[in-house]
Amino acid sequence: MIALDDLDRAILRALVQDAGQSAGAVGRRLGLSQPAAWRRIRRLQEAGVLRGRRVVIDPAALGFGVTVFLGIKLATKGRVSLEDFERAATAIPEVQVVQHVLGLFDYRLRVTARDIADFERVLRRRIMTLPGVGQVEANVLLSEERRPGPLG
Repeated sequence: MIALDDLDRAILRALVQDAGQSAGAVGRRLGLSQPAAWRRIRRLQEAGVLRGRRVVIDPAALGFGVTVFLGIKLATKGRVSLEDFERAATAIPEVQVVQHVLGLFDYRLRVTARDIADFERVLRRRIMTLPGVGQVEANVLLSEERRPGPLG
């Protein structure tokens, strides 16, 4: 872990807002030269603070208007390996995130679908046939506010 100063945190905030901007753009925004901004960004990458830059796709723009969070409790933990369940779940294209969690459920899945009828098809034909699936609870996403999280 590296110590972050205020400038490092400002760089992180700038990149969270637009990960595609160049080091020169970040530098201009923060009053740094392009080489100074680049060196700081590179240091944050080498330290593992910045693990990459991602493209954010709007599922609704592609026709996927429904997001559902599924809580899944495995029926027989001893009979089905967690790896088998995870491998099968991640192979389903509509499953965007697979999280192994502690609590009432064993897994939490984020599933996108075109509409409720499409989600029902995915649930019946793909999710419910995953190895070891027992109890399933669905929560339909109504709205979402994304925040970058703590930056130190």
